[in-house]
Amino acid sequence: MSNYAHILMAIDFTKSGEQILAKALDITERNNAKLSILHVVEYTLPLDYANDPMIINWAVNDNETLEQAKKSLKKFSKQHNLKNVDLNVEFGRPKQVISQFVKDQQCDLVIIGSHGRHGISLLLGSTASAILHAMPCDILTLKIEE
Repeated sequence: MSNYAHILMAIDFTKSGEQILAKALDITERNNAKLSILHVVEYTLPLDYANDPMIINWAVNDNETLEQAKKSLKKFSKQHNLKNVDLNVEFGRPKQVISQFVKDQQCDLVIIGSHGRHGISLLLGSTASAILHAMPCDILTLKIEE
């Protein structure tokens, strides 16, 4: 295993966060690395509106959604007594946001869960291959036990 300096944990606020965090903290401690946690808020226009010509210039007011996600991440951090962890919430498509974050922050390991229902878990469904190929660093995918 490589020595890692900056680890990114991608989180979706499901129960899997506990398992992913345990592994992330273990690897972070063993490598004396920096840990960042990222939650990506992804918005998809409801299908009812997808073909409505009146919605062409429609814009999502994402401030409220982002603020709620930030509160949830802070709560998660507080519940687990996390210290010296970089907390991040961004709006966009998980593949692009995570890839850009990794490049911008020079992460050398990404840790994500592997059950596929919603949120970040979607990464390991139809877009798994794209995510794996888009990352400029190692990826640890954890099999989540339900």
